[in-house]
Amino acid sequence: MAAPPSIFAILDLPVAIKVVDIGANPIDGEPPYAPLLKAGRAEVVGFEPNLQAHAVLQQKKEPRETYLPLAIGDGKRHTLHHCHAPGMTSLLEPNPDVLALFHGFPDWGRVVRTEAVDTVRLDDVAETAGLDLLKIDIQGAELMVFENAPRRLAEALVIQTEVEFLEMYRGQPLYGDVERFLRAQGFMLHRFEPLVSRVVKPLVLGGDIFAGFTQLFWADAIFVRDLTRLGGLDDGQLLRAAAILHECYKAVDLALHILLEHDRRAGTALGPRYLQAITARA
Repeated sequence: MAAPPSIFAILDLPVAIKVVDIGANPIDGEPPYAPLLKAGRAEVVGFEPNLQAHAVLQQKKEPRETYLPLAIGDGKRHTLHHCHAPGMTSLLEPNPDVLALFHGFPDWGRVVRTEAVDTVRLDDVAETAGLDLLKIDIQGAELMVFENAPRRLAEALVIQTEVEFLEMYRGQPLYGDVERFLRAQGFMLHRFEPLVSRVVKPLVLGGDIFAGFTQLFWADAIFVRDLTRLGGLDDGQLLRAAAILHECYKAVDLALHILLEHDRRAGTALGPRYLQAITARA
């Protein structure tokens, strides 16, 4: 199926979407919500306690973007472990027993310094009220944030969170723990994107220590509101959820399902128009 056009080119949706990005360090390139920003339909509130990364975000930001140098967590003081590879810096201590299984990770996960940091509960940051899309990547401390943000999770429509399948950090919650918690809050897993594997040492494939092979390591997990329980969402939330799923994840099947629910309630005909547009490019 060819890439669909923007949902805003298909339907005149009166939506403005609130995005919260926890761990907004730009090292991984363009964020998934970039299409919403380009369409002028998103307001972003991002958090990045790494001051160098925060400065980069401040320099590049557009008027609809706000970045705060805060560490989101449980509202308590924690030790931040700065690693040789900045992308592995975490509130949790790297686990050398697991990292030793993989090429490169013992060096990348080497703690070069620690510092005490005060964390803030997401619920206590007024700028995040009314969030629709929550993106979070804070190296193993994601469940800590979720457990201390009941009000924001009750508002969220889509969550993209990093999850690990192995204990990269000592005592960290793994995918099953995160999935179980979010399912209890009314979310269902949509898909993994990306799903990352690595070669277990000592094998090296083609001289590439980054090569994926048989051992799953981590992923970004995309969670959506349980499609069997859409009655808890109002009409505006349905439209915003459809826009997020289409623009950020090309999940046209989910977007259509949600638009048809909106049609059923409101007497609109958004679903058939959307279906015609996306199937015309199949």
